[in-house]
Amino acid sequence: MVRTGGIHVKLKLGLIVSLRRDPKEEIEKVRRLGFPTCQVSCWNPDLYNEEMAKLLKQAAEENDVEITTLWTGFSGKAVWNFIDGPSTIGLVPPDTRKERLKTLKKASSFARKIGVESITTHVGFIPECPKDPVYVSLVEALKTVAQFCGENEQSFWFETGQETPITLLRTIEDVGTDNLGINLDPANLLMYGKANPVDALDIIGPYVRGVHAKDGEYPTNGRELGKEKPLGEGRVNFPALISKLKKLGYTGALTIEREITGPQQIRDIKKAKMFLEKLI
Repeated sequence: MVRTGGIHVKLKLGLIVSLRRDPKEEIEKVRRLGFPTCQVSCWNPDLYNEEMAKLLKQAAEENDVEITTLWTGFSGKAVWNFIDGPSTIGLVPPDTRKERLKTLKKASSFARKIGVESITTHVGFIPECPKDPVYVSLVEALKTVAQFCGENEQSFWFETGQETPITLLRTIEDVGTDNLGINLDPANLLMYGKANPVDALDIIGPYVRGVHAKDGEYPTNGRELGKEKPLGEGRVNFPALISKLKKLGYTGALTIEREITGPQQIRDIKKAKMFLEKLI
């Protein structure tokens, strides 16, 4: 429970699901598994249309599921490693940035139609050096996105992973709008070798607006990410993490993410839910 102004608030659990041609099935899965919230992830910008907005909003209302953020992926190549990742992921690569900015704006407008007050994405391997020309131009691009989201009465959330916490903090400060937040993925901080997630809260904690309940390991070589693990089997210290989030006044959702498919994914989600229920 979180104590806020003398009131106890229990953190909500959630599940990340994909936006598909028929969104009803995924939303019904959220409710069937006993979650009151979800994040909706979409990697196909063509789905950001009026009909899909109507179907998704209706499915969420009928199943009494709160969509806490629209997780926005991109079209084009994205390689999840340390060799090709910096040149293919997010808004950092200059050659794909213009098109991906359009996608984020389209996602923001779609999110507004379904009543969701934030969009989230991986910005990419943000340069450590604030004088790097790529960093300088990235900040200007992010100002454009943040201002667009602001006009839609939304927040823009950075998903943690490819950047160090201090670089992320500096980026938020340099963009400078008042509608920026962080979707903390503690496993990503480990899997990319960027930080211990519990310690990272000392730097970026005040900006955390969403949390992915995901577990993982540090990398074991300089080319490949660390391995994702079932919740409770990796290096994320969830008791300490959740305790620290509560002390920071966090009242958002803990959204389970398990990046595999098939029956084992469902089994791991159920185990993760039981694991978290003891901590919230």
